[in-house]
Amino acid sequence: MDVRQFEKVKEGRGFIAALDQSGGSTPKALRGYGVDDGAYSNSDEMFDLIHEMRTRIITSPSFGGDRLFGAILFENTLDRQIGEMSSVDFLWKVKGVVPFLKVDQGLEPEAKGVQVMRPIPGLDAFLARGRRQGVFGTKMRSVIKLADPDGIADIVGQQFQIGERILEAGLVPILEPEVDINSPQKSAAEDLLKEAILERLASLDHDTGLMFKLTIPTRDDLYVDLVEHPKVVRVAALSGGYTHDEACEGLARQRGMVASFSRGLVEGLNVDQSDDEFDRTLDRSVANIFAASST
Repeated sequence: MDVRQFEKVKEGRGFIAALDQSGGSTPKALRGYGVDDGAYSNSDEMFDLIHEMRTRIITSPSFGGDRLFGAILFENTLDRQIGEMSSVDFLWKVKGVVPFLKVDQGLEPEAKGVQVMRPIPGLDAFLARGRRQGVFGTKMRSVIKLADPDGIADIVGQQFQIGERILEAGLVPILEPEVDINSPQKSAAEDLLKEAILERLASLDHDTGLMFKLTIPTRDDLYVDLVEHPKVVRVAALSGGYTHDEACEGLARQRGMVASFSRGLVEGLNVDQSDDEFDRTLDRSVANIFAASST
C-alpha cells in the first residue's frame, strides 16, 4: 500500500469523485450528459462514449488533487488510457487523485427490505489485478429500502465479509450500504444501520481500517461516531438521487463526512458545451462540493 496515498485519503481535504458508472447506469449518465441512446449501437460504443465523458472531467483544470483526494472507477476504465497513460496512473501521477475501483456486480432482487450484492466471481483475481495496476481501494454498493433488522444485518454482514477479503488483498474497501432516499422508513433504517456497523467494527481485526459511503442521514451528525472511530479511515456521503444543491446542503450539516458524489458532481455538464463552459460548470460544482465536505 502506498503510504502517501493512505495519508491523503485519511487526512487530505476534499472529496471523492464517483466516476464508476457501470453497464446498468451508463445509459442514464450519458443521457444526463446530452448523449441519447441512439448515439451508440452496442456496449463497446457506449463505454467508449462514457470514457470520453470521464476523460473530459478528469483532464479538466477544475479536477485535481487540491480539491479531490479520490476517484472511483469502473472495471472497464482499468484498461483504458487518458492521453499516453493508463487511467489509474493519470489520476495519481498527473492529477494527484487516489484511484479506487468499483468491484460489485450489481444487486440481488429485494428480500427482507434490502438488496444484497450479487456474488462476485473471481474477486481475488480482480483485486490482484487492480493492485498491480495501481488501484488503492475498492467500492461496493448494496441498498436498504426498509427498516428490517434482519435485512440490514444481512447487508452489513455481507459488506464486512467481503471488505475483510479486500483488506487481506492489501486494498482499502469503501463499504456502501446505501439507504434509499425514498424509503418511508429512512431514519429508522439509518439508526439500525449505524448500530449494525458499530457492532461489526468492534470485532474487526485489521490494522488498516476501512471506509464507508453512506446516504446523507435524516438526523444530522448521525454518523459522527463512525467518523471518529479508530478503525474507520473516512466516511463519505453519496448524493443518492438528491440534486446537486440538495446534496451539498445536506452534507454541509454532517460533521466530518465528505462527498463521494456522482450525479451531484456531473449535474449541468453537457457534451455540447465548449471547453470553457464545461470547465466553468465543473469548477462551480467542485467548489460547492469541496465546501460542503469541509465542515
